Amino acid sequence: MPIITSPHEFNVDDLFVDLNGCTGRSLYLKCEGFNFAGSIKIKAATEMIGAAERDGTLTPGATLVESSSGNLGVALSLVAASRGYRFICVTDSRCTLGARQLMQTLGAEVHVITEPHPEDGLLGARIAHVRRLCAEGAEGAGRVWLNQYANAGNWQAHYRTTGPQIASSFPGADVAFIGAGTTGTLMGCARYLREHCPGMRVVAIDTVGSVTFGTPAAPRMIPGLGTGVRPALLDESFVDDVVHVPELDTVRMCRRLVRAGFLFGGSTGTVVAGALSWLDRNAGGGCVAVAVAPDLGDRYLDTVYHDQWVADLYGEAALAPPAALGS
Repeated sequence: MPIITSPHEFNVDDLFVDLNGCTGRSLYLKCEGFNFAGSIKIKAATEMIGAAERDGTLTPGATLVESSSGNLGVALSLVAASRGYRFICVTDSRCTLGARQLMQTLGAEVHVITEPHPEDGLLGARIAHVRRLCAEGAEGAGRVWLNQYANAGNWQAHYRTTGPQIASSFPGADVAFIGAGTTGTLMGCARYLREHCPGMRVVAIDTVGSVTFGTPAAPRMIPGLGTGVRPALLDESFVDDVVHVPELDTVRMCRRLVRAGFLFGGSTGTVVAGALSWLDRNAGGGCVAVAVAPDLGDRYLDTVYHDQWVADLYGEAALAPPAALGS
C-alpha cells in the first residue's frame, strides 16, 4: 500500500491503453495523467524545482515565476504549495478555465496575457511579462524563473523516467510518437531511446501553426503542444520524423476517443491523430508503436468537448459525429 507525504510522490507510470481494437493498429498509449497534477508535467515541475533547490537558486521564501499554457502551471502550483513557495503563473487567453481555476485553488497567482508580441505571438508576450516580473525592484529580487523552455531539468526528467518506462515496457517497439511543446518530453525520451533502443524510431507530433520545426506561424487555440518561439531545448538530430496535425483533427480525435469512454486532453488527441496519420503512410500491419498521452480531458470540457466552442472556431461541420473507433 503506497503511503506518501507529498503529492508529487504519486504517479502511475506503467499504464498503457491498447488502441489496436479501436484503430486496427498496434498502438499503445502511455497514460501520464494519473497523478495529482493531472498531466505529465508533474515530472518536469518536480525535477526543475529540485534542481533549483540543490544549486541554491531557490531558497525558502522565494516566489516561483513561470510561463505556461496550463499543465505545467498546475504542476508547479501543486509542488510549490507542498514545499511552501509562492507561485506566479503567466499564461494567456487560450489556457482553459479549468486549469486557471485549479492553479488559483492551489494558491497560485495567475496573470493572463491577451495581447500577442508582434513577432513571437502570445508566448513571446508571456515571456516578456515574466522578465518584467523578475526585474521589478525589491519584489523581483525574490522571484525565480525556472524557464521551462531552456531548463535542462525539463528533458532530464523524462530521460530518467518516461524514456526508461517506454523502453522497459516495449523494448521491441518500432516507433515512439511524442508530442512537441517545450520539447522537454520529446528530448528526454528521444535521447534515452537513441542510447538504449537504437532500432526504435522517434516521431515528433506538432500542431499546424507551430514554429518549432521551422513551419510558418499561424493561430492556435488548443494549449499544450506547439509553440510560437522555437524551443532552446530542441535538438532535431534526435528526431527521425515530424508530423503536423491540424487542430480540427485534434478535436475530432478527442471526440472519437471519448465515444469509447476515454476522456483525453487536447495534447493526447493531437498525438494519437498524428500517430495514426504517420502509421497509415509509413507502416505495415506488423508495426508496433507507442505514443505518449500527456494529459486527461477534464480540463478541456469548456473547449474541445464544448459544442459551441468547437462550432465557433471550426464550423458546424466539426460537430458531425466522429467515426466509430475501428471503422
